[in-house]
Amino acid sequence: MKTDRPLQAVNLPDNWHPGSWRERPALQMPTYPDPEELAQVQEELRALPPLVTSWEILSLKQQLAEAQEGKRFLLQGGDCAENFAECSSEIISNRLKVLLQMSLVLVHGLKLPVVRVGRFAGQYAKPRSADTEVRDGVALPSYRGDIVNGPAFTAEARKPDPRRMIKAHARSAMTMNFVRSLIDGGFADLHHPEYWGLGWVKQSPLAGEYQKMVAGIGDAVRFMETLAGIKVHNLSRVDFYTSHEALLLPYEEAQTRQVPRQWGWFNLSTHFPWIGMRTAALDGAHTEYFRGIRNPIAVKVGPSVTPDQLLRLIDVLNPDDEPGRLGLIHRMGASQVAEKLPPLLDAVKREGRRVLWICDAMHGNTESTSNGYKTRRFDNIRSEIEQSFDIHAAAGTRLGGVHLELTGEDVTECIGGARDLTEIDLSRAYRSTVDPRLNYEQALETAMLIVRKHAQLNPPVSA
Repeated sequence: MKTDRPLQAVNLPDNWHPGSWRERPALQMPTYPDPEELAQVQEELRALPPLVTSWEILSLKQQLAEAQEGKRFLLQGGDCAENFAECSSEIISNRLKVLLQMSLVLVHGLKLPVVRVGRFAGQYAKPRSADTEVRDGVALPSYRGDIVNGPAFTAEARKPDPRRMIKAHARSAMTMNFVRSLIDGGFADLHHPEYWGLGWVKQSPLAGEYQKMVAGIGDAVRFMETLAGIKVHNLSRVDFYTSHEALLLPYEEAQTRQVPRQWGWFNLSTHFPWIGMRTAALDGAHTEYFRGIRNPIAVKVGPSVTPDQLLRLIDVLNPDDEPGRLGLIHRMGASQVAEKLPPLLDAVKREGRRVLWICDAMHGNTESTSNGYKTRRFDNIRSEIEQSFDIHAAAGTRLGGVHLELTGEDVTECIGGARDLTEIDLSRAYRSTVDPRLNYEQALETAMLIVRKHAQLNPPVSA
């Protein structure tokens, strides 16, 4: 499948190099106690093999260009923040199973190829609302993710340690290696989607609907092969890409490289990096870094962003209007999306700018419960997704993907969903050290509601 607007070479950015971000205000950066040790770690990172390749990056950019044209749908999901202790085969395979099952639901319901992007193999840094955390009168640096410091509330754990970047690179490589091995070995084979099951959800209220879908797809595959008289081998594997918030710029800079037979610079730590809402300032270090790399990129867009600010940011990040280059991940919250999103859609459409609109229905719907847990209500997540589809339809634009925080583990971190989890349930299996995630059932239910909403807006044409 080819986009009507093929990828073209664009101009190299002026006055840019991988370290030019250092000349701009850099928010959400830890203060390392030993600058010389930081520089040594960066040199070590530069000598390590890359985690992804330039041709994988350009392949993803082509697919995202097709998603901009309505020919694909993006599913981007994974942990809010990975941690070193959970780099295990079970957790990685369960996370992959969830994304594969969600993509199967979307492919079946939307009748479109799905671009599968995991929010992992590098999601080790997290922005914080304050530089310090205070407990019982003791102030320590905030936990900024395992790539920076440790979560334990001790002076030693909270001290930013540049050597953690080496550990993050190693665990990202292990995760990527295992995911690639699973996919190349047939784990994602559409002939056997039943292999993707997770034991703890056999009694799920959604199990019957999903198993019926699996059986239908299996029958369709076997029917095609019977007609053709040959095995459909390209159904035995899928494309799978990685993404993370490129927050810790010393880490990203050290893995930004030029490659043979390609022009420009690539961030080879991930396929699809994004800028968070807290670091998307027009004159900021993150925007400066992102404008120079050839990867497809995305920006989180919150309710405080004005149309003028967004257009100026687009001009900096994608001045040549390159297909597949820029995704805009709106995260407004269910209570604000109807007011805040339409002016942005109208402005971008009016200027004729080519972007991929993506809905993050998680981050604008975070709240704290009476018993002290940070959570998200599934009803609000569903509402923001459904409203976003309606708002895009009314504006004449296209919602081309979703961005979700989820896990394959049996956690109880978000309220509601198929089992109607309550505040009392949160204490049973709340494991996140940062933000609450959808569990398997809630993630699968989200995929099903996307399909139902799409069908409502695009009813079948009668013969």
